Order: sequence, then C-alpha cells, then structure tokens
Amino acid sequence: MIRGLHGMFYSSDAPATRDFLRDVLRLPFTDIGRGWLIFDLPESDVGVHPADSSGGATPGTHDVSFFCDDIEGTVADLKARGVRFNHDPVDQGYGYVTSFEIPGAIEVQLYEPKYQKRGGKPAAKKPAAKKSAAKKPTAKKSAAKKKAPRKAPAGAAKSKAKKAARKQR
Repeated sequence: MIRGLHGMFYSSDAPATRDFLRDVLRLPFTDIGRGWLIFDLPESDVGVHPADSSGGATPGTHDVSFFCDDIEGTVADLKARGVRFNHDPVDQGYGYVTSFEIPGAIEVQLYEPKYQKRGGKPAAKKPAAKKSAAKKPTAKKSAAKKKAPRKAPAGAAKSKAKKAARKQR
C-alpha cells in the first residue's frame, strides 16, 4: 500500500541545495551517508494540473511546493534567515502564494492553503490576523496596545473583514 510521497529536486549544486533545506528551511532529515540527506516532512499531498500549451507547464513535468499554516509569519521568518522571495504572497484562490529560489537554480512555491487538509489544521478562511481582530478587547489591554488588523484578502472575504472591523470599533 502506498503510504507517502518522495519528491526530488534536480540541482545544479546538490550540496548547496541540501545545506539550504537543512540549515535555512530547517527541514527534518536523515543523513544516509556520503553527503546524502533525506528530508522527512510530516505531510504531503499530490495535485494533478492540466498541461498549459501557452508556455506554462508541459506534459510530463513535475513541480514541488511547500505549504504552511501562516504565510505572512513563515515569509517573515524565512526572510530573517536570508531567503529572498520573488513576490509578496497573493491570493490564488486555492491559497495565499509566493515563491523563492533555492541554491541550485530551483524555484519553489510556498503557500498557505485555503482548503482543508486531511489530518491537518483547518484551512484558513482569511488571513490569520483576522482571528485576533474578531476578539473583543479585554479590560487589561489598553487601546494603544491593540494590533491593527491585517489587510483583508481580495474578493468576498474583503467585505466580511470590513464588517468585522466595524463591529470591533
């Protein structure tokens, strides 16, 4: 019975790629000898996308993405470790998405899924900061210490976020 997924990066600089995954992304790994590190992530999933004849993905190719629970927090953490992102996270429908390059000429996507992952945490319906914005302030917190809510995602969720912010005032 299949019980997992093993992915591979084909790198122009395999030692630098392995060092980045181990030292910068801090992925758990097993050293199997002779410089080979096998990274053991706690979750995986597989999606099937149509090939794109307009210059996008071609049939028979593969892509690797990392996912996280908090795109803004993860991006900030990785930036503090020296990772440079190709663009700010954007709402792509299925999740909040950005990408970065790993040594060895490998570009990977990082996203926070909006969908429910089996056995994982519930999908975020809007950016994580909105949870704290919905909480009523306690008597112990002063108005100066309240955090400003994050920018709401595009689309229908935007109007819901505005309504929640008005209720808080």
